[in-house]
Amino acid sequence: MFASCTDPSTLDGLNWLACYLTTGKHILFYKSFIVVLTLLAVTAPIALGVGFLGAIAARSKIAPVRWFGTLYTSMVRGVPDIVFFLFVPLAMDQGLEWIRHKILCPDWSEPIRQGNDFLVCSAAKLPLGSAPQSVHEIYGFLLAVIAFAIVFGAFAANVLSGAMNAVPRAQMETAEAYGMSPRQSFWRIMVPQMWVYALPGLSNLWMILIKATPLLFLLGVEDIVYWARELGGAKTSHFAYPHPDWRLWYFLGLLVFYLGFTKLSEVVLSRITTRLSRGQATVAGEQMRKAA
Repeated sequence: MFASCTDPSTLDGLNWLACYLTTGKHILFYKSFIVVLTLLAVTAPIALGVGFLGAIAARSKIAPVRWFGTLYTSMVRGVPDIVFFLFVPLAMDQGLEWIRHKILCPDWSEPIRQGNDFLVCSAAKLPLGSAPQSVHEIYGFLLAVIAFAIVFGAFAANVLSGAMNAVPRAQMETAEAYGMSPRQSFWRIMVPQMWVYALPGLSNLWMILIKATPLLFLLGVEDIVYWARELGGAKTSHFAYPHPDWRLWYFLGLLVFYLGFTKLSEVVLSRITTRLSRGQATVAGEQMRKAA
């Protein structure tokens, strides 16, 4: 990064540390924080949307739709998260490659399954072997987003379903008495009011999602945990900046990052809860009314 960093053997003290912290690998480490924040920003609304659809499906009057919604929320919540995080990307990747293989390589005579190997023609690979590294990284990131959205969408569906049930039945009966159709009363009465009941559960789910981001490391995405392990490990003479095992300090930095981000989330969620509780027939709403 700096001109004085061309020969690490001549550096010492703070100059050595400044050069060490600005190497190309450390730049990737800093960028990995953006990867984690991007995952949260993309996954949270998608998981919320999946959860909303799941909650609607679980309340549907059409039996097959209701069974599917109930099965989805029950099955995903009942299976360890790590199983889905490892299974969904693998299953989707192999499924897409199998479809492309059948379309692009119809003359392929060898079996795709050969023991533990999954072999398709080179044209069916996702991404293609000739694709740049950035394409491979984006593809892996998208698979991770889908896996996170499916898992946390099931939890969000359970929270939203409970919030819908918490809306006073008298509100819905009043809407019906005014001539609203079931669809109108759902979108105009239930949906606006359910968020105040769902927010505590969704807040807790957001915190769990933050804590689950290190699982990106298991999905092959070079996240902050990957780089903390790589950069903190003891180096050999092969590396320009050899040092002892500093993983403790790198992971301590991650601890500070996660605790700080969690605290910031608590402050923001608390303000959102206060705003949504104003005028509502909830404990928080009653406390605000009495205080006023």
